Amino acid sequence: MLFVRHATTPGMRAGCFPADEDADAASLTRAAAWGSVEAPAAWTAPGRAARQTAAAMGLAAREVPALAEADCGRWRGLPYGRVALEEPDALASWLADPHAAPHGGESLSALAARVAGWLDSVRDEPRAVVVCDAGAIRAALGHALGLDPLRAARFDLAPLSTTELTVARDGWRVVHVNRKAES
Repeated sequence: MLFVRHATTPGMRAGCFPADEDADAASLTRAAAWGSVEAPAAWTAPGRAARQTAAAMGLAAREVPALAEADCGRWRGLPYGRVALEEPDALASWLADPHAAPHGGESLSALAARVAGWLDSVRDEPRAVVVCDAGAIRAALGHALGLDPLRAARFDLAPLSTTELTVARDGWRVVHVNRKAES
């Protein structure tokens, strides 16, 4: 299963918590340069940038709510630096406890469980393409490797990079992580 991190957004460039926003035109142009991607199945997170990236890649992808980025609650769209200044204890709690959701949204553990459940439900379609944001990809990697959400959060995933998992007898295997596509 090939995961593609969606194209860059203005919020990503500004260092903000994820929000539902459009992808940058230049980044979508790079996604389109891949040509039409062939896959027996394609899924996308429900966010605009993910849907736009899938379309730019020529994928007729089905939207899957389980692939959405974690709900950041009141931090949605805010710069990380601002949250660090205004709510340092809440941010520290969220960074140290995978069950914490001080922002009123979703915990990293809830995101991990949601993605793991979906991933295991699609084991029969391992050659599929998935377009989503970094949180869902990290959760998939954590599930494949048996990592808790805080350890899985250590993976750096560039926009338009690919991460590939393959089905194994006892779960999933990691083929590659954060491979930058050539256009």
